[in-house]
Amino acid sequence: MGLLALVAVAYSFKRNENTALPNEDTKERLLTQVKTMKAYVASHPRYNSEMAYFIDMKVMSGKNRFFCYDLKKNVLLDQGLVAHGSGSETGNGVDLKFSNTPNSYCTALGKYVIGAKYTGIFGMAYRLKGLDKTNNNAIARSIVLHHYDAVPYSEQSQPIVNSLGCPMINKTYFERIEKQIDKSKKEMLLTIYY
Repeated sequence: MGLLALVAVAYSFKRNENTALPNEDTKERLLTQVKTMKAYVASHPRYNSEMAYFIDMKVMSGKNRFFCYDLKKNVLLDQGLVAHGSGSETGNGVDLKFSNTPNSYCTALGKYVIGAKYTGIFGMAYRLKGLDKTNNNAIARSIVLHHYDAVPYSEQSQPIVNSLGCPMINKTYFERIEKQIDKSKKEMLLTIYY
């Protein structure tokens, strides 16, 4: 049994009543990111070490790719759809590109701190602060976690609407995430990967 297979055995996935479990490739990528996140929060105690959010940009936007993961119990708690930036489209319908450049309308990869809650043009939203060179312009670019009515709740076979670079989710899913974020005594982290 390979090392990755051994690591995967240590984790479990819990089915949300409204979603299907990720495929094996998605699980492997998620578990790699979970391991990295655990190491990061262990050396940065100001952040929530019990729960984090993960967005897998390799997954087509019509499928669940925003994951809420319990870092202590090693359980996938919830998952939903999330839009990527319109500037990340490459025109071939499969591959995406990423950028930290202002006005690129691209999604930027990396770790984010979920910051202050505020009311914006889409309603409640959370400011995101990029922690990596790949996303350190997030505040200047007004990259936030927010909901949008055009993002569907359920998985579909077609891509969903694009954002201007923000991780944009369905309102019902946002309300579940919002409760977790607001209840957390420490700042929560979100990572976007490909």
